[in-house]
Amino acid sequence: MPIPEEVTGDEIDKSVRQELMSLPKTLADDVAKNLVMVAQLIDDDPEQAYAYSRIALRLASRVAAVREAAGFAAYATQKYGEALAEFRAAKRMTGNVDLWPVMADCERGLGRPERAMAMAGEPEVQKLDKAGQVEMRLVAAGARRDMGQIDAAIVTLQGPELAAHAIQPWTSRLRYAYADALLSAGREDEAREWFGKTIEADHDGATDASDRLAELDGVEFVDALVEDADDDTDADSDSDGDPDDDSGDEAGTEHHKD
Repeated sequence: MPIPEEVTGDEIDKSVRQELMSLPKTLADDVAKNLVMVAQLIDDDPEQAYAYSRIALRLASRVAAVREAAGFAAYATQKYGEALAEFRAAKRMTGNVDLWPVMADCERGLGRPERAMAMAGEPEVQKLDKAGQVEMRLVAAGARRDMGQIDAAIVTLQGPELAAHAIQPWTSRLRYAYADALLSAGREDEAREWFGKTIEADHDGATDASDRLAELDGVEFVDALVEDADDDTDADSDSDGDPDDDSGDEAGTEHHKD
């Protein structure tokens, strides 16, 4: 698979570059370029990212960073068994527990939420930083929901991180998960409150909390482009229409459901 000429591999993380120094220079450069492609494509084109990760894996399967990248690419394409195997390999190589939450989520993806719950109680969780512990809590709550334990999922998400006023990178996701769990439990008023709190923390628009809140409030947003196209079609088909007729809504207006 060709790599764009402008990709040099220089964008690779410094720690990864150090890992690759154990390889011959030409090989290290090739691996680095493939890892850069994985990072660039994993959000928008995960299948292509996966393909590049397999090339890197063939070139340097004994490099932990390569196994980790291959794991995330497999995870992004919902190949959870493969992702779990790669994450386990990376953990064995480094002894690092940072991948523990995503490994547990792979167990969920494989339909084994009870294993994810067991991992949530293992000593590795205590070695995670705050972000990792919050991530583990999100995974555990998801596992509870997989098992139909919605009330237990709500309790799992509660804690000082949820109530804290300080906004952290994971705050919006934690609040969103809590709001969604409340809604699933039929606690609509509380869900509305927490979707609102999610919006306050979600500066990058990482969640669809605003849409969920609008839906709860009975607000329907009409796509302006679609509405304009409909108006043009109506105008073309109605040759006898009154040009002063303004019965249609203006593009982009809100409609409230009864």
